[in-house]
Amino acid sequence: MSHESVPESPQHSEPHASVDSVVPELPLRALGHDTPIFLVGMMGAGKTTIGKALARALRRDFLDLDHELEARCGVRIPVIFEIEGEKGFRKRECQVLDDCTVRPDIVLATGGGAVIAAENRSALRTRGLVVYLRASVDELFRRTSRDRNRPLLATPDPKGTLRSLLEAREPLYQEVADLTVDTGTMSVGQLVLQIVDRLKQLDKPIDRSAQSRPANSSENMRADFAASHTAENKPCTP
Repeated sequence: MSHESVPESPQHSEPHASVDSVVPELPLRALGHDTPIFLVGMMGAGKTTIGKALARALRRDFLDLDHELEARCGVRIPVIFEIEGEKGFRKRECQVLDDCTVRPDIVLATGGGAVIAAENRSALRTRGLVVYLRASVDELFRRTSRDRNRPLLATPDPKGTLRSLLEAREPLYQEVADLTVDTGTMSVGQLVLQIVDRLKQLDKPIDRSAQSRPANSSENMRADFAASHTAENKPCTP
């Protein structure tokens, strides 16, 4: 498996500038195939921002795994953590990832901890092209310090928590990655162009045999979540 690395460029702004203003138009289906692209990395690494820009440039659908999970359960992620704990959250995350990774022609931004489960790593490795968006602890902390939707960072020392999480997850990100990209100071547009260029160079066999499972559908997951909890904790109506 190829593990390429895109160097940082100090001349450009951080990867959180306006997507519409920095991403140039690229030819339709610039990659020449519909193999899904999966973005992995820590919370704050830029998966959503870069993922949206990459999907727009390639004329693909963009999916955010956390948003998909919230839509299917009917509540925000902090509520899922509060009701079911991290173990329950990870179980449902596995269901949604299993469903999303069988979709062709998408760019999927995964959650920071999605690589923890071995079944998730297997699905990511075998079903698509995986890009690891890498950032330093200082950069991750700067980007997440004001975000109230990060249950794992609700600690007295969120920066220390980020450091510990990164140390534990870095080998897992590297395990699944076909391409590693440092997102520190490069602009979104430059990152997207370089990612596309390097994705074109990858030659990787993809498992096309996986199918969507009925239990992972939005309707079934919402019904299961609602049936599992008391009335006051049941999902809201979308």
